[in-house]
Amino acid sequence: MRAPELVVKRLDLTEKGAGLSEKRNQYFFEVGRDANKIEIKRAVEQLFKVSVVKVNTLTRAGKAKRNRRGGIGFRPDWKRAIVTLKEGDKIDLT
Repeated sequence: MRAPELVVKRLDLTEKGAGLSEKRNQYFFEVGRDANKIEIKRAVEQLFKVSVVKVNTLTRAGKAKRNRRGGIGFRPDWKRAIVTLKEGDKIDLT
């Protein structure tokens, strides 16, 4: 099993994520591209001392960006996990 810090890279703070954290007790995390749902669940439970009910994942494609010479490069692809916590558990966003 990998270290939790390698699985969960950061908490993804967005307006949509803030709304879901208040309404449905769900939080967005940027995770490693090779992380699976079981690893993500264990890592979040260890790092934040909460109980995870469900984990959904999606892979986000990197955006195309132009460089100085007019060529096109790409930002790297990344993976997002939407973690649903047990009723009553919270993650402090500050």
